[in-house]
Amino acid sequence: MDLHVVWFFLLGVLLAGYAILDGFDLGVGILHLFAKTDEERRVFMNSIGPLWDGNEVWLVTFGGALFAAFPHAYSTAFSGFYVGFMLVLFGLIFRAVSMEFRSKIESRLWRQCWDIAFCLSSTLATFLFGFQVGNSFLGLPIGPDMEMTGKFIERFHPYPVLVGCFAVATCAMHGAIYLHLKTEGELQKRIRGWMWCSFGVFMVFYMLTTIFTLVKVPMATENFVRWPGAWAVVVLNVLAIANIPRAIYLERPGYAFLSSTSTIAALTFLFGVAMYPNLIVSSTDPRWSLNIYNSASSETTLAIMFVIALLGMPFVLAYTAIVYWVFRGKVQLGKFSY
Repeated sequence: MDLHVVWFFLLGVLLAGYAILDGFDLGVGILHLFAKTDEERRVFMNSIGPLWDGNEVWLVTFGGALFAAFPHAYSTAFSGFYVGFMLVLFGLIFRAVSMEFRSKIESRLWRQCWDIAFCLSSTLATFLFGFQVGNSFLGLPIGPDMEMTGKFIERFHPYPVLVGCFAVATCAMHGAIYLHLKTEGELQKRIRGWMWCSFGVFMVFYMLTTIFTLVKVPMATENFVRWPGAWAVVVLNVLAIANIPRAIYLERPGYAFLSSTSTIAALTFLFGVAMYPNLIVSSTDPRWSLNIYNSASSETTLAIMFVIALLGMPFVLAYTAIVYWVFRGKVQLGKFSY
């Protein structure tokens, strides 16, 4: 068993878990300002209130696993993207602060300011996640010393910006479907329209991103020649996307949410297939790319971590399942609600 490959796969699982779970609560934040009343916005926040911090544990675990398993890739990414990652942290922290501070004062202006902050920080964090994925596809200026050169502003090419917008559209659609599951009455009827609109925007960016990826990143399909079976995931991805409007039309939002979840998981898998075995591609010289072998920890470290992962992962999955089971059903505002 090649532990380098195993850890690449485990990182993909953690990344997919974060994208799926935090994707919908980021989407709720992106849609937050579309709510008409203070009560509706409180419903939005309480739909994710018991869940958002647990969802972000997946991101923290992903970062810790990357640091321990592939420290060279971690240091290169976080030093080269320092400004970008600080902005991501700013967005994630500020959206949490917005949720906690919003209802502390009975003031319309106070709450409107925090509502805007919640929406903008959710959108910023989501955009930057996609933006960095787009840059990973294009490649980054990495030298033989594993150092990334250039400034953050130089990363703003049209393709990464497009992928960032695609990430925002995807999370907005995922969040709209989730909100439909958690609400009822007149609000739920309006959110049904949001599902259609967000799916339409998602499809536009999905098509544009797919086309530009095939044109701008030829290496994205190289591994599909080596592993033809990976095309099955492409087919499943298309079927999952096609089932979203079908499920919405049939008024089966649970199936729509399952399909959007499958779509995000498939996109994460396809990203991993396209990147393998690289973690960070060098645009300066492909030989200087950081892959799962030249950026990894020792075999002993990988083996010890694998044992720890086998012991710890069931607890993470059990905790996640219990939390979602306890807080299932429609949102009910109470005395201690946001």
